[in-house]
Amino acid sequence: MKLSEMRETLERRDIQLTRSLGQNFLHDGHQLEKIVATAELVLADKVLEIGPGLGPLTELLLAKAGKVLAIEKDGRLVEVLQERFTAFAPPKFELMHADALEYLKHEPRDWRDWKLVANLPYSVASPILVELACGVRAPKMLVVTLQLEVAQRLMAATDDDDYGVLTLLVQLDFEPRGLFKIPPGCFYPSPDVDSACVQLVRREVPLLPEELRKNFVRLVKLSFSQRRKMMLKLLKQDWPKERLAAAFGELNISVQERAEKLSLEQFVALTKILVS
Repeated sequence: MKLSEMRETLERRDIQLTRSLGQNFLHDGHQLEKIVATAELVLADKVLEIGPGLGPLTELLLAKAGKVLAIEKDGRLVEVLQERFTAFAPPKFELMHADALEYLKHEPRDWRDWKLVANLPYSVASPILVELACGVRAPKMLVVTLQLEVAQRLMAATDDDDYGVLTLLVQLDFEPRGLFKIPPGCFYPSPDVDSACVQLVRREVPLLPEELRKNFVRLVKLSFSQRRKMMLKLLKQDWPKERLAAAFGELNISVQERAEKLSLEQFVALTKILVS
């Protein structure tokens, strides 16, 4: 879908895009093809798309995957999508008019055989990823376009400036594989921030038993609640100082260490020790 077609569709229907919904539509054909290639789609794949907008990515997904479920919050755009893809019916294509974040919170669907391929609304990208990607029902691959700042947090390594809670919550289940930037001019309207597409692949072997996930999340959030403070002081809210010191010693972690210095594997090991 070319930029001229986007503009014509929006003008003809008198649709004013809403900043609060993060409506910046990717129209650049090269970037769209690159996203689809990154998703490594085959006809057996089932794809979840969140925020399809006017459907430029949806069109490519339908050509490559066996099934596409698209969730769109804006009813005006749902009407456009229904008309544009009238030739496609379930199970090949399903279009849902819903708030994706609320849907994911309340929908018990198992996404393990799915891939998420989407240009996520920037305003809710992080909550959507945490809701969908953290747990045993997570998709097998995430290929998402989002704000560059968020993308860098997803891909960060220990001691990077972007390393933090989001990094650890998502990387517990997913391995970051790659990132490519997308210039603002590839979107309509052009956003005020830089964008990037990331690829993350679900780990074949879980790093942590599912029953310890809540403990891991609590540990990570406490550890980063005040980045400049020593972890041990922050964790004393939930665990005795002596127990923490013993756990840190067992893992050869300094009691004066800050959270950004610890690797994902160290957070996993610390969780296992503290809840044993």
